[in-house]
Amino acid sequence: MKSRLFDLIVLLTGGLSMNEGNKYSCSNYTEVLSGVPSVVDVDGARCWMEVVNEQLKTENFSNIVKSVEKLERVLENTALNETTSIIVERLVAHIFRAEVNFTGLNISASQDRVTSDSDYVANITVKVHLPKELLKTNENNTIVFCMITSPEKYGPLGILDGRIVGLSVSKKTVLGLQDKVNFSMPLQRPTLESQADKQPSCQFFNFSTREFYQDGCTTEWKRDEGRVICSCDHLTYFAVLMVSPSISESDQEILSYITLIGCSLSLFFLVVTIVLYATQRGTGTDISLKVHINLSVALILLNLHFLPSQQVAALSSSGPCIYVAVLLHYSLLATFTWTAIEGFHLYLLLVRVFNIYVRRYLLKLSLVGWGFPAVIVIVIAIIDKDTYSRVTLHPTKTNGTAVEMCYLSNDVMKLVTTVGLFGLVFVFNLAMLVVTMRRLKSLRTEQTSREKGRARRDTCTVLGITCLLGITWGIIFFSFGQLTTPGLYLFCVLNSLQGFFIFLWFWVFKRKTEDRQPGSDTHSTNTGSA
Repeated sequence: MKSRLFDLIVLLTGGLSMNEGNKYSCSNYTEVLSGVPSVVDVDGARCWMEVVNEQLKTENFSNIVKSVEKLERVLENTALNETTSIIVERLVAHIFRAEVNFTGLNISASQDRVTSDSDYVANITVKVHLPKELLKTNENNTIVFCMITSPEKYGPLGILDGRIVGLSVSKKTVLGLQDKVNFSMPLQRPTLESQADKQPSCQFFNFSTREFYQDGCTTEWKRDEGRVICSCDHLTYFAVLMVSPSISESDQEILSYITLIGCSLSLFFLVVTIVLYATQRGTGTDISLKVHINLSVALILLNLHFLPSQQVAALSSSGPCIYVAVLLHYSLLATFTWTAIEGFHLYLLLVRVFNIYVRRYLLKLSLVGWGFPAVIVIVIAIIDKDTYSRVTLHPTKTNGTAVEMCYLSNDVMKLVTTVGLFGLVFVFNLAMLVVTMRRLKSLRTEQTSREKGRARRDTCTVLGITCLLGITWGIIFFSFGQLTTPGLYLFCVLNSLQGFFIFLWFWVFKRKTEDRQPGSDTHSTNTGSA
């Protein structure tokens, strides 16, 4: 028998109760949905679920979304002394009363049963694992699981089996979990056969925009086991959407091989470039050449840590992965910075030209080129020391196993320090490339027509400078829509072979230098002592 004291609390707080004499009736939808009660008993929560269940049959999607959002808060506000399950046709709810010293939670649900115990559940449609990190040891909260199945409403949206899963904690917003929430759903052969051109994608629903997004979620498609595993770093309503892949699996595999072969060749030729420079220092005193060598070193570090990243991520120990993640991020930032320095140096050579003296010019460039990335990495490590870790990539291998690598796991930091920084470098260096082409055009008009091969040399110069300035990295900004696949092929080929192109540039530069008189190679701008 329910406590009269509890009924009094419900009445005083304006909660919804289904006790005898209560003025609310589940048949009056408008009255039930008029507001979210601050406290509600189990019968009241069931009433809300019945209302939403009926709306799934008759109402439009917009009204259903509003009711589901309210239902989430109602379930969180349900007062109970023990874990409770509520099942109303299309809706399955499990309200777990978390104890102090929470150690994690596993939930298994079918359309007619849900449990967080170890009891067997037949025909499981959803399995959920909530990590220990979800609640602190001194907290005592309510964890809410809600599964809604409506193929006729959600199916047209591409949602697998028309099923969405809601996870929440009362009076708490959960974001940025390091140990992610995992849930799995079956993906049966009939679905695959009817949607052969689609692949699963784990996404969450944003109630503000009423759209699905992938941010913070990764997808692991286990084809052999016939299921999809989703890992997300926050709590809300989730679903598995069947979407058209941006690129086919065969293209993914080919691009992987292109990247592996190209980066390996680049690494080899960059090392050769450094060896040639070290053994012939007498003919390599030009400041421009030293800037090129620093860029080469940054690319060597980038390839050294990028190539083994997936293998290191597969290790059980997290230490090596953290090391690779930090160095990979640092070397990528250093590469971007040195390409920006290439653009700045080109500006001094082509625009300012004369009467320039910068004391300890190369030393100052080196402090920026190697110091600036170090500052960014250190600041990130101070803000969030766990952000350098394993990262699960969205593309999957043919066997459905998710691809992992060691890098920056925080999406905001990744966006700002990688895409944001390169965006600035790309715009600046693109402007420098335009200046270079205009300068070459003006020089060409000043030359006599007797110079054969001038156009060919100018073309080679522009292509070489394009490589040094990292302009080819900007192809990724234009790889969308119909250009996605060809853009990615172009991006992988040109950028994985960047080290090889720099070697060719260095070799041509070296040959031209050897044809000149000793000492004539020093640039007239006098950028100061190294």
